[in-house]
Amino acid sequence: MQESVNREGHDEIEASKAPLMDHLIELRQRMIYALSGIGVGFIICFAFATNIYNLLVLPYVWARGEGHKIEMIYTAPHEFFFTKLKLALFGAVFLAFPLIAYQIYKFVAPGLYRNERQAFRPYLLWTFVLFILGALVVFFIVMPLAMRFFLSMEQTGGQVEIHLQARVSEYLSLIMTLILGFGIMFQLPVLLTLLAQAGIISVQNLKDFRRYAIVAITAVAGILSPPDPFSMMAMALPTILLYEAAIYAVGRVEKARLAKEAAAAQTPAA
Repeated sequence: MQESVNREGHDEIEASKAPLMDHLIELRQRMIYALSGIGVGFIICFAFATNIYNLLVLPYVWARGEGHKIEMIYTAPHEFFFTKLKLALFGAVFLAFPLIAYQIYKFVAPGLYRNERQAFRPYLLWTFVLFILGALVVFFIVMPLAMRFFLSMEQTGGQVEIHLQARVSEYLSLIMTLILGFGIMFQLPVLLTLLAQAGIISVQNLKDFRRYAIVAITAVAGILSPPDPFSMMAMALPTILLYEAAIYAVGRVEKARLAKEAAAAQTPAA
């Protein structure tokens, strides 16, 4: 009897090995594709790293104003080279994001029902769109305003003059931190609508949780943004507006889901 039980357990383990190995092989293949995309993007971005960096400096130029020459420094011989490497990797992940998202979808799609796959696809697109939107908000609004705020602290005309001479690595870290922070925070509507699609949360839950969400958003913005009140508020306020937009989106998703469930309940069984 014991031998029979052991044999059944052994058979179950053997039966599960093949699917598990298939999943691991599939995961490895998808990771290879994603890393290959990042590698190609890295080569392209490194070739144009100087041009990309000059593009990212534009908010600083706008904040300084026309007719003022921008001077930036690096204080170690290798600093600008490593800054270009960091910039190339950042740009590579940015360029390869559609490929990465597609590989994630191809990995999880076999485990989803057809209607779940159809519901999942738009979220991949909206994740990228909202990340781009967050980056554009940083580039055209937040970063110019932040640089104007920092430049207003310069001291001129007195016995001691204090001028901003930004280091190339620190400027890149600042704008990358803001882009990543805004990109992550702008995913809030996608996350909440996914949870609503799964029936985990409702629009009433979001309304009841609104005051706590504002506190949580402010705390997360304080962690993700650079250590100054201006950047924190610049990140927190749009995210709070996104939370309100998510309430509207979740309301629509909830109505559609309830209507579908009601229609399914009224359909007579075959």
